[in-house]
Amino acid sequence: MQHVLVFSTSAPQISLTEKMIGQLLDQVGLPSATLPPNWLDPGHAAEIPLADRAIPGIVALRRIGEAVRVDINVIALENRRKKLLLADMDSTIITDESLDEMAALAGLGKAIATITERSMNGELDFEASLEERVAMFAGQPASLFESILAATKLTEGAHTLVQTMRTHHAHCYLVSGGFTKVADRIAKRCGFHAAHANEMTISGGVITGTVKKPILGRETKVDILAHYCKEHGLAASDAAAIGDGANDIAVLQKAGMGVAFAGRDVLRAAINLQLNHTDLTGLLFLQGYRKVDFITG
Repeated sequence: MQHVLVFSTSAPQISLTEKMIGQLLDQVGLPSATLPPNWLDPGHAAEIPLADRAIPGIVALRRIGEAVRVDINVIALENRRKKLLLADMDSTIITDESLDEMAALAGLGKAIATITERSMNGELDFEASLEERVAMFAGQPASLFESILAATKLTEGAHTLVQTMRTHHAHCYLVSGGFTKVADRIAKRCGFHAAHANEMTISGGVITGTVKKPILGRETKVDILAHYCKEHGLAASDAAAIGDGANDIAVLQKAGMGVAFAGRDVLRAAINLQLNHTDLTGLLFLQGYRKVDFITG
């Protein structure tokens, strides 16, 4: 099977050059005879053919790339452009953790954020930790959702990722362990076909402190992937999935192109494809899209 090495970066003041790519290859003893690179976005993303025998040396190459804030990934050319996208929301499609932002407004910031951090690092059971955090909101006004939505920012490249894949006939879904009151609005802003998330129970405009069951967690994300593969007549290998935490490991491993986005250590240890220095358009570069193909409107 043929592969390419994809180099990409969105890091400030970093510009990819043919010379930089050649130097990175030389440091791990990979031949640079395939240069010049095929530029996907001059200065930001490029690819070169990769001999199968060179694949074992990629771990060392990635470590060197990290030092200069360049992501380096090995991509198979077969079935490269995906027909299905599943994306996590918090710290992936949006820049923050929405429940933590609500907690800060409610005066619960430190207590909630500590549990969130441990859950995202895989130290706590996701479902149990979610119920524990939501219970702390009992009696708080549901208007907290509107307050955080007013300040919520999309991650750079989120809208372009979804719109470009949709334009090229991919089915795009937001799949979050967060909450529908946020996910539904974010999905609409980006142009996802639909959103899946948890539902916090509200009565009379007040948060009750409970979550409707079943809770959308790690295995549910895999089930949603299987559901949409069946609905659209696709295989898991036709899907791309992207996320940042332990709750995303299973679905990223199942998808044909599972990508850790600025991932927690536990995720980066489990997932080979990583975007640590490239915004969400990096997932388009991995699929072979050029910047001129991007849909930004």
